[in-house]
Amino acid sequence: MLASAAVGSTPTRAAVLGLVTLWLGVLLSAYAVVWTTHDSRQKINGLESLRRQAADLQVEWGQYLLEQSAWAAYSRIERLALQDLDMIIPDSEKIVMVKE
Repeated sequence: MLASAAVGSTPTRAAVLGLVTLWLGVLLSAYAVVWTTHDSRQKINGLESLRRQAADLQVEWGQYLLEQSAWAAYSRIERLALQDLDMIIPDSEKIVMVKE
């Protein structure tokens, strides 16, 4: 008897409101999934960009360290002192030891 009454009767206002509420919940949930997926992909792209930048900076840092060691090499400093500044290594009798 209930089945025949449900088939021919019109839905109540509460039933329609409940159905609309469920559909809104489903649509909002789907939108939230799409938005969080998009947001996480943007953040992953930004992270990968920063990782590439960090790798490039690491390479550049290594190059600067090599350049610094080349400029501070003892043989280069000695050559510049001898050629450009006309410095000489003093004789042993000209060296004075200072004690505190």
